[in-house]
Amino acid sequence: MSQVDFYILPSDSLAARLEFACKLCEKAWRLGHGVYVHCQDQAQRDELDALLWRFKGEAFVPHDPAERADAGRVVLGLSAEAGEHKDLLINLGGEVPGFVGQFARVAEIVVEAPDIRQAARERFRFYRERGYALHDHRLQRL
Repeated sequence: MSQVDFYILPSDSLAARLEFACKLCEKAWRLGHGVYVHCQDQAQRDELDALLWRFKGEAFVPHDPAERADAGRVVLGLSAEAGEHKDLLINLGGEVPGFVGQFARVAEIVVEAPDIRQAARERFRFYRERGYALHDHRLQRL
């Protein structure tokens, strides 16, 4: 069963969510893990794609869209399938994707925006009812 980590950010900025997702991607990639980032929509995926190129001057996280046949260890996706990735799912979508159970770890990133918090509560309830190992991390600063 997957471990699910909720990262609660002290911000209401949606951009803070994507910046934190970049940090998680970088850390997991450096540790040699495969990462699937499940994006809400194409606009969010495009924004995250651009941010991964520039979020940190000295860091570059190689990444690919999920549709690419030779996609690397960090993949940005939109679909109902995550392919072969099994290590880390970063869920930026509003709901729990159906393939969540194939991952060892799941990261949910929450900001203070009311719609994001409400959707996160519903996802937390979903995971709890199904017996996932839940952890929350309340970050003090970004």
